[in-house]
Amino acid sequence: MTLALVVGTLLALVSLAFVLYPLFADPGATLPPASRAVDHPEEDAVAALRETEFDRATGKLSDSDYAALKSRYTDLALAELRASDAAAAVPVAGAGDVAAIGDAAEAAVKRQMARLHECAACGPRPEPDALYCSGCGRYLPGCCADCGAAVNESGARFCPGCGTTLAA
Repeated sequence: MTLALVVGTLLALVSLAFVLYPLFADPGATLPPASRAVDHPEEDAVAALRETEFDRATGKLSDSDYAALKSRYTDLALAELRASDAAAAVPVAGAGDVAAIGDAAEAAVKRQMARLHECAACGPRPEPDALYCSGCGRYLPGCCADCGAAVNESGARFCPGCGTTLAA
């Protein structure tokens, strides 16, 4: 009986020491090094901005505190972004190069717009392969491929002129 009491007491003391050790140990000895983004310091300011937005959305920050923090972190993020942009600056392109880049971008936008269908009621749709408008349900090509009859009815599955199926 005394052996069981001694063993139980020793186990209790070891468990207590294990649980209380972090409270009495050197705080810097057990913590891992901070994981800061050394290569991209602007990520810290952006992360702080996101956390500020989240804290405001969840009701943890008042409007005045939010405005002050947002202003401070925005200025910090902009300064860090400008500094990193200045460090990684490339030679400025000539006026002809800028015009060529602008023309290429314009051509890419026109190609993308040509791929999109346009709804008569809602305008261009963002889905290039859509057969029906996601806003109002109209048949996007607008007319039957077989007979050319106009299809204006919302959600039409068959051509009103010849009766062919409009979509599979």
